[in-house]
Amino acid sequence: MLRGKKILLGITGGIAAYKTTFLTRLLIKAGAQVKIVLTESAAAFVSPLTLSTLSQNPVLMDFVKEDDDSISWNNHVDLGLWADLMVIAPATANTLSKMANGTCDNLLLAVYLSAKCPVYFAPAMDLDMYRHPSTTESFEKLQSFGNVMIPAESGELASGLSGLGRLAEPENIVKILEYNLLKKSPLHGKKVLITAGPTHEALDPVRFLGNRATGTMGFELAKTAANLGAEVTLVSGPSQLSATHPNINRIDVTSAQDMYEACHAHFETSDIMIAAAAVADYRPKNVSEQKMKKKEGDLTLVLERNPDILKSLGEIKKKQFLVGFALETENELENAKGKLQRKNLDAIVLNTLNDKGAGFGGNTNKITFIDKNSTIKTFALKTKPEVASDIWSEILLRIDG
Repeated sequence: MLRGKKILLGITGGIAAYKTTFLTRLLIKAGAQVKIVLTESAAAFVSPLTLSTLSQNPVLMDFVKEDDDSISWNNHVDLGLWADLMVIAPATANTLSKMANGTCDNLLLAVYLSAKCPVYFAPAMDLDMYRHPSTTESFEKLQSFGNVMIPAESGELASGLSGLGRLAEPENIVKILEYNLLKKSPLHGKKVLITAGPTHEALDPVRFLGNRATGTMGFELAKTAANLGAEVTLVSGPSQLSATHPNINRIDVTSAQDMYEACHAHFETSDIMIAAAAVADYRPKNVSEQKMKKKEGDLTLVLERNPDILKSLGEIKKKQFLVGFALETENELENAKGKLQRKNLDAIVLNTLNDKGAGFGGNTNKITFIDKNSTIKTFALKTKPEVASDIWSEILLRIDG
């Protein structure tokens, strides 16, 4: 859930600041981009150099930054706009009081007051400070603003006492961030079935009939769905691509018949299905058990129809939102609309080999999205991750409506 997220980490001056080195490492490992804003007192507890190395970004402390021959400033407004979420950890009683009352006497507080994104704060202080009515009032006031509190944990404190006030462990902070993002994700709780790649139809033990599909479009659709919170089943024909997202369950198949069986095994429990695979329409009627030897003259192959996976799913569709793909070279729009109707689809994604940069094998695609109400939206040539995002945006508009 944190992959690709832009996170502002604000660190204030408490002994628990040392834990932010571990927190930064975990956020980076989860795929987030991290920028760190440090208060002056926090620098006494944790090294800016260490944090800069771990976050792969300069650590910011002051409004003004001076280089050898120039003076510039750290724009708190730009930082507030950049972030997808902000985490203030540890949040001392002093900083929490200032946040609650709008005090702005350092860069961190200016960034907080400028932030347009969700803000999380993780208090850390001694147990009596944690329970003090003024601190409790700060907690309540900040949460009333829409900020999210990551409660402190119990344990041994720097004072030597034991009780409530320890900064939440970095692993628990990350879990809370991921859980909250998941709850707000538009596909949270949805099961998505996606097909990708080609199918290989065997001629003999070493040869097959196939096509030039790489699976890139289907894999990008799966990754986008997973990042939107879906539980994804990706049925892939032979492909060198990887899908390592924890929300993706990959099922590898070879032939159209294999893909047919895998799709039917998972379709009933799916909410959304996108058929992005380039499935072979025909297969050899007879498959040789031994490698076929070259002989004089021509070779005639007898082909038989493969099962029509998409049509068969359209026939049994109940609650599912079913999306197909159409790769056309002539009468593109007419053929795509016909396929949408014949196969009882909710939408179809049209691309044509007549468009430069579209089709198999490349990193770009140009699509037209058509729904069952004949609403048509054509997109410009884009990278396949961008195309996947566009397709999901169109689907979400229709399932939410």
